[in-house]
Amino acid sequence: MKKTIAALSLIAAAACQGPATDTQKSETDSSAKSTTVLSPFDSTIDGKPVKLYTLSNKNGMKVSITNYGGRIVSLEVPDKEGKPRDVVVGFGSIGGYLTTTEKYFGATIGRVGNRIAKGLFKIDTATYHLFTNNGVNSLHGGKVGFDSKVWDVIASSDSNLVIRYVSPDGEEGYPGELTSTVRFTVLPTNILSIKYEATTNKKTVVNLTNHAFFNLNGEGSGSINNHLLQINADAFTPVDSTLIPTGKIATVAGTPFDFRKPVAIGARIEAADQQLKFGGGYDHNFVVNGKAGQLRQAAVATGDQSGIVMETWTVEPGIQFYGGNFMAGKNTFKTGAKDDYRTAFCLETQHFPDAPNHKNFPSILLAPGEKYETETEYRFRH
Repeated sequence: MKKTIAALSLIAAAACQGPATDTQKSETDSSAKSTTVLSPFDSTIDGKPVKLYTLSNKNGMKVSITNYGGRIVSLEVPDKEGKPRDVVVGFGSIGGYLTTTEKYFGATIGRVGNRIAKGLFKIDTATYHLFTNNGVNSLHGGKVGFDSKVWDVIASSDSNLVIRYVSPDGEEGYPGELTSTVRFTVLPTNILSIKYEATTNKKTVVNLTNHAFFNLNGEGSGSINNHLLQINADAFTPVDSTLIPTGKIATVAGTPFDFRKPVAIGARIEAADQQLKFGGGYDHNFVVNGKAGQLRQAAVATGDQSGIVMETWTVEPGIQFYGGNFMAGKNTFKTGAKDDYRTAFCLETQHFPDAPNHKNFPSILLAPGEKYETETEYRFRH
């Protein structure tokens, strides 16, 4: 379970067919890719080079990222005994990511993270039609989102990686040429900082995030239901049966969504609650307390076995908590472990789902001459 990054090059991940996690009806695009594999992470996809980049500090933190989808492949930090644990699940080869039934493991998500109802939104008088890859809705950028693109590497060092992707006008139905840049930095204090920027030549919408799946006890260590979780949110955005927000901002008080004090993830997950039934558990956006635009603590998770504490800090107005409800043991990770039911969770910092279709939600509109900027930090301690 405690394999180092060096072991990644020795492991070939097995990939099987089966249901995706929070994208049960999504489609993969692997069949359309021309791929040459030189080693597990040294490949060429559609004529562009793909590599694995490892960032580290002197305090036991090591993060490996591939520029295929801007993915966090692994994230190693010391546990309460000082032993390294890989707390991000992922595959041991690019092939695993190309054939997985869950497209989003560790990926940079865009143009728009989360769901847009029926794949439709308006800017001024124009209506835009997106690919619907999640039932009747569009999810995480559509059929071939940023998770499936080879990003250009702009700069890399022992502690820093900068990647860029230029999305052409009309890609997946989105207007405008969008240039997105993501900077990953490992800080000496065991913080992974992720900073995003984007510009456009035409009015468009953008909501970038990262979709790392965490298990703070280590990949392959079993259920995350005994992890303690605190979410600094007095409210959340209830959803309909297709997981599209109703537009209401609802209090968490008196509901299974009240994580204002630390509670085990699984403590109330089987409660007779309509929202939990819609999501098959937790798959909901929380309204982060404090002022959006300022870096503040959104969530704190603690591994019950490892003692590893992960604080999620963000400038975003929301955070999506996903509890691994659709994981079904159909994919094999780098340690040989399966992606079994609720063995990983996500904390995706974001603007609210379906924001273009709700005037009361913070806007994700980006116009020419403006710069989209956002920042998230995952801070680790024990």
